[in-house]
Amino acid sequence: MPICENDPWRLQYFENIPCPRDVVISTEDQDSWAWYPAHRWIYDKMAVALSQGLDAAPHGVMPPAFPVFSKPITNLRGMGIGSRIIASAEEYATCQTAGHFWCTLLTGRHVSSDVALVDGVPRWWRHTTGTAGSAGTFDYWTVHAEPMAEIEDWCGAWASKHLSGYTGMANFETIGGRIIEAHLRFADQWPDLYGPGWIEAMIRLYASGTWDYADSGRSDGYSVVLFAPHGRRYRHPSPQVVDAVRAMDGVSSVQITFHEDKDPALHAMPPGGFRLAIVNATSLDAGRAGRARLRRAMVG
Repeated sequence: MPICENDPWRLQYFENIPCPRDVVISTEDQDSWAWYPAHRWIYDKMAVALSQGLDAAPHGVMPPAFPVFSKPITNLRGMGIGSRIIASAEEYATCQTAGHFWCTLLTGRHVSSDVALVDGVPRWWRHTTGTAGSAGTFDYWTVHAEPMAEIEDWCGAWASKHLSGYTGMANFETIGGRIIEAHLRFADQWPDLYGPGWIEAMIRLYASGTWDYADSGRSDGYSVVLFAPHGRRYRHPSPQVVDAVRAMDGVSSVQITFHEDKDPALHAMPPGGFRLAIVNATSLDAGRAGRARLRRAMVG
């Protein structure tokens, strides 16, 4: 389909919306890296750090001070694989890894921001923050209605400078207003929470190079995640259970986020749990209620 989605649980957002056959839209970093060669360098996380004036270097170069943050220079699978804080020179000496780099340890709010770009210039923003669970998991995400000026100013200026010539969606992950990761795509976990007509507007962006979306009546949304312990092989709930959760008041969509015929170890998951499902909702109570019903059906 023209909107290229690898995860079958997210096809629901795009499969019934017309898209010109000559337009292809990425939801995956692997596709974006291949389709946008002029801008694929942004998947080099060390280059993105250096472009903002942060201290950064490959493993093997001694940091001038500790602590620092360490992760792979490039990671197209996501989920924070290989990321860690290094607290001391002694720890650094024991954990140096080929293909990894260290950078300034940022502090502040961690935000995921989707932005519509026309020739690198921002035309629309939406920001999301996560409420952390344990060991790299998230309990839920809040899709905020309000703008975030610090992020929009910093990332907007950065995009205008470094993404000139690119028209399409981008996603910035920031901590304390500074970019830690950049993606040539949008966050496909919650597009239903951006409002009616948003996906059609995104398709027009790629088809005509223009952004036209009224975005009236914004409200907060919630993407509530169901994690379960590692070490078990889980099964999908019945279609009747999924339909019942989807029909709950305030629930926008339900995603069952794993392949039951695939070895659990082959899924990219954080150490704190195996992600079973996501409930998108217009209220946090509705999302939690939907998650609880799925938990009973899938975990017991």
